[in-house]
Amino acid sequence: MKNKFTKAIAGLSIALALFTAKNVNAQTTPADKWRLGVGLELGRPIGNAHDISNFELGGTARLQYGLNNSTAITLTSGYYNLFGKSYTEHIATPAGTSDITVDGKDLGIIPVKLGIKSFLAHRLYFGAEAGAGFETKSLYLDGSKDTKLILSPTIGYATKVIDLGLRYEGFFGQGNSYGLIGLRVAYGFGL
Repeated sequence: MKNKFTKAIAGLSIALALFTAKNVNAQTTPADKWRLGVGLELGRPIGNAHDISNFELGGTARLQYGLNNSTAITLTSGYYNLFGKSYTEHIATPAGTSDITVDGKDLGIIPVKLGIKSFLAHRLYFGAEAGAGFETKSLYLDGSKDTKLILSPTIGYATKVIDLGLRYEGFFGQGNSYGLIGLRVAYGFGL
């Protein structure tokens, strides 16, 4: 049920971005121009990811092409690291129960996302991205790594140089879906 709700929110987000793209003229993203942004990603894992991590840190590069003065398409990739958290295992022994502290494994993800960025007002934008997340580190005993569907709505503020975006990022697939709430702080420039 939670996954269906999350996918519905992401779908509505994409629909809103496409709808507003035709009706807003914020003069913020130059038409027919390329931009590149390099960002720092900070996040709080939620859902199943919160069981293994309390903090996400990463870096991304986003290529942006202005379709008109208020709408751009984006291509984003980089690396996310969800830092493993320690947990306590209770082990039964003949003498009683022993507690052992175990250091959790980090989870690494390479996201590759295509999206749309639509300015709702001067410098305020809504974005929606979809793509794939390739796990680089395994959490499984057999060493397997998953590829997840990524859906990510964003609300943000951008100037000609700085881009601040607050987003939900959902990772779906292989029976283990999870997400994060993240902040992207980026430096952007024209190409």
